[in-house]
Amino acid sequence: MSTTLPDPTLPPSDRSVADALSSAETGATLEPDQAEVLLAARGLGPGEPLDRLLRLASAVRDAGLAAAGRPGVVTYSRKVFVPLTTLCRDRCHYCTFVDTPLQLARAGRAPFMTEDEVLALTRDGAALECKEALFTLGDRPEARWPEAQQWLDAHGFGSTLAYVRHLAVRVREETGMLPHLNPGVMTADELADLRPVAASMGMMLETTSRDLFERRGAAHYGSPDKDPAVRLQVLEDAGAAAVPFTTGVLLGIGETPADRVESLLAVVDVARRHGHVREAIVQNFRAKPRTAMRGEPDLALQEYAAALAVARLLLGADVRVQAPPNLSDPAELALLLRAGVDDWGGVSPLTPDHVNPERPWPHLDDLARWSAECGFELRERLALQPEHALDAQRWLDPAVRPAVSALAGPDGLAVQGRRPVGLAPRRPAA
Repeated sequence: MSTTLPDPTLPPSDRSVADALSSAETGATLEPDQAEVLLAARGLGPGEPLDRLLRLASAVRDAGLAAAGRPGVVTYSRKVFVPLTTLCRDRCHYCTFVDTPLQLARAGRAPFMTEDEVLALTRDGAALECKEALFTLGDRPEARWPEAQQWLDAHGFGSTLAYVRHLAVRVREETGMLPHLNPGVMTADELADLRPVAASMGMMLETTSRDLFERRGAAHYGSPDKDPAVRLQVLEDAGAAAVPFTTGVLLGIGETPADRVESLLAVVDVARRHGHVREAIVQNFRAKPRTAMRGEPDLALQEYAAALAVARLLLGADVRVQAPPNLSDPAELALLLRAGVDDWGGVSPLTPDHVNPERPWPHLDDLARWSAECGFELRERLALQPEHALDAQRWLDPAVRPAVSALAGPDGLAVQGRRPVGLAPRRPAA
C-alpha cells in the first residue's frame, strides 16, 4: 500500500504515519513514500509511533543476526586511525579534519605522515591487538595544493593514492594489520590498483542531494568530490571490482526527508546488485566550532532513531547497520540498538577519532557493558564483514588472504585476543 504525502513542505499527519506503520507491520515491502512518512515517527511510550517503528526494526535486525549464525551479537572493529594527510581539495562546511598548508606549517607539521610515523603508529596498534589500520585522508590534495605534490615528488610518489598503496603494503607486511582505505573518490582503475593491498575500502555516500552540492552556502558547495553522481559511480565501480566496501549516509546537513530516503535506497540498490556493501553507516551530524555550520543544530535523538529504524527496514536483514558510538551520549546507545543497529564500527584503544576529535571513543569495556545491558554480546570483527572474510576467493586478492586468514575465526569474526604479526621490518637499502 502506498502512502501519499498531501504536501511535501508539511510534516506527515498522524494518520499517514499510522497507516505506514500498519502496512510495515504486515511485512509488506516499504515503499519510498512510506519510508519518508516513517521518518516522522515520534513517541517512545508503549504503542506510540516511534516505539512501534523501533520494534519492527529490531525484529528485522534480530532475524538477520540469527540467519547469520550469531544471534544477539553486536560487532565492532578494533582499529588504529591513520590520518595520512589533512590536506584536501574539498571545502565541506561541517569539516574540522581538513587543514591548509599554512595551518600545517604554523603547527610544524608536514603535508603527509612519513612512512616511519605510520609504521610506528600501526606497530603500537598491533601491540594492543588492533587488527584494522584505517587510512583516512583528504581527497586528492595535490589537485589543489602545490605543497602536497611537492612533498610527494620529493618522496618518490606521483600521487597521494600511490603513497597510500605503498603504505598499505608495508603496514600489512610488517605489522600484520589489515588496511582499510578511505581516501575519498576513486576511479575504477584506482580501485583495481588498490584492491591487492587492502582488506576493504570505504567512502561515505553522505547524500544524493544535488541541492546541497550545487547551492551556494550549502554543505557540499565547492567540493568537487561530493558530487552525488561521482560518489554513486564509486559505489558502482567498487561493486564491479569486488571490493568489500563500507558506505553510508550523513544526516542533518540540510537534506530533506525525501533526500534521506533516496540516499538510503541508492545504497540498498548497489548493495543488492553487487553484494560488496555489507555494512552501512547511518551517521548523525554534530556541529563543530570553527566551521560554516557551527550554528546548525545537531540531529535530534528521536529523529536519528527514526532514521536508523527506516534504514534498517530498507536495507533489510543482511546488511549491518552501523552507528558511531562516540557521536551519541552513552545513555542514548540503548535507543540506537532498539532502532536496529548491530555494528558500532571502528573503535580505537590508541588513537582518537580525528574526524570528530571532540567526541572521544568509548572504552571498549564500557561499550561491551552497555551492549550487554541491552541484551547483546559485543564481538570483535575484522576490517571487513564476516561474509566477505569467509568467501575470500571472491572478495579478497590472493596477496591479502593470508593476513585475513591469520586473524579470522571459523565464523569470520576476529579471534579475540589475537595479535597481528607481520614480517620482519625491511632493512634499509645499502
